Amino acid sequence: MTQIQIMSKIKNIKAFSLVSILEGISYLTFALTMPLKYSWGIMWPNKIIGMAHGILFIIYMVLAVVVCRENQWSLKRFAIFTLASIIPFGTFYSDRKYLEPILQKTLDS
Repeated sequence: MTQIQIMSKIKNIKAFSLVSILEGISYLTFALTMPLKYSWGIMWPNKIIGMAHGILFIIYMVLAVVVCRENQWSLKRFAIFTLASIIPFGTFYSDRKYLEPILQKTLDS
């Protein structure tokens, strides 16, 4: 594997890690806007956060596919990333458990 390929993999894992954190934040924020919409009829925060969350979710899933295929990770790991995207705080856990150690190991090398 060439140095360029290694750097590309690292770049994609870093991007996936960042998007995973942003997706987790957007998911929790979206959950906070639900009472505004359904209890008080205030729609605009839900629309804005909902759109951001939807876009981040799509980017998250695309990057999950790219990173898993690029690193030849198992279907099980992909399923964990997918499941993490629909469980509150799941993306934070998957980032800490799976992505950070890989990045740390790579940076230490």
